[in-house]
Amino acid sequence: MFTPATRHILLCAGIIVSLSMGIRHGFGFFLPPMTAEFGWSREVFAFALGLQNLVWGAAQPFTGALADRYGAMRVLVVGAVLYALGLALMTVSSTGLLFSGSAGVLLGLALSGSTYSIVFGVIGRAVPENQRSQAMGIASAAGSFGQFLMVPIEQQLIGGVGWSQALLILAVMSLLIIPAARGLREPDVGNAGKSGQSVFAAAREAFAYPSFQMLMAGYFVCGFQVVFIGVHLPAYLSDKGLPASTAAIALALIGLFNVFGTYTAGQLGARLTKKYLLAGIYLSRALAITLFIALPLSSISVWVFAAAIGFLWLSTVPLTNGVIATIFGVRHLGMLSGFVFFSHQIGSFLGVWLGGWLYDHTGSYDIVWYISIVLGIAAALVNWPIRESAIARAAPVAA
Repeated sequence: MFTPATRHILLCAGIIVSLSMGIRHGFGFFLPPMTAEFGWSREVFAFALGLQNLVWGAAQPFTGALADRYGAMRVLVVGAVLYALGLALMTVSSTGLLFSGSAGVLLGLALSGSTYSIVFGVIGRAVPENQRSQAMGIASAAGSFGQFLMVPIEQQLIGGVGWSQALLILAVMSLLIIPAARGLREPDVGNAGKSGQSVFAAAREAFAYPSFQMLMAGYFVCGFQVVFIGVHLPAYLSDKGLPASTAAIALALIGLFNVFGTYTAGQLGARLTKKYLLAGIYLSRALAITLFIALPLSSISVWVFAAAIGFLWLSTVPLTNGVIATIFGVRHLGMLSGFVFFSHQIGSFLGVWLGGWLYDHTGSYDIVWYISIVLGIAAALVNWPIRESAIARAAPVAA
């Protein structure tokens, strides 16, 4: 059982990631109306969201290090303000360059300061090791619930008040992160940063360790798969003649089953070897995608696929971060998780951009689906030999 203080941290963390992850998950619904109004190709929209993921990942080690050093609350407040600003500016971004600045750069920076790596640093330091995987699973499940909740809300907003007003409403909602951030204050985190292993020493140690490199390689695949599917699935289904409601239900199902998947992964990670669970998740994703594109397409097959891929969607998150904490400890967890997440976001950029680029040049998403299958198998293989134990250090390092 978690202590009352831990439950409060998990509640606030859940609210934060529900908003930050939930809002961004519905961006795919803005692709058709914005490209139609401004006369863009799909590649323009896809490039901006790909840039968002790249900026998010590139900034994450730095925002994670700032949260480790000065506390998560300050970073979360700045992230929320940037989130609201980026969403508001999207409404007046009439060119590809402006759209890349608002939806790409600003929202990328905002997400780096308001999502998993930031809250996991607090959770890792506040929760005992034997409960850490479960706590991270609960926080991840909260983000998944936000995804489930926000998808139909965003679709209804676009249909009811138009895409521009919908973005302004979402901008106001993103500011709710600020009051929730107060629950993640860490009064002693600054004092902890004055002793022990330095930031640069921690980074050098991690990058020289083969298991850290393997985690980064696996997380690259995770990013490629989920962002390609999350952004391009609505357009893919529309091209196949299925109604918009099918895509909306599919994305909501991904979010719903993601709740169960991330929670289950957190629970299993406390009992079983995390690297084998990760390998199983990546292999299962490859199988699910293979069956999806091989079988006849219908609303039912889409929803079954959405449920299956949703269960596997972010189940990698608590396990990957749990392995990092097990190997390196929690002192620099925000930063080290940020580096691994950067690899995830490079994959995200390639998944979303390549999806748009190949569609514009071939008229089909088929090649990207095949790439996703091959990468899933490769990720399963690369996670298998990871050494899931505390790294041996020449001298003790303060936690």
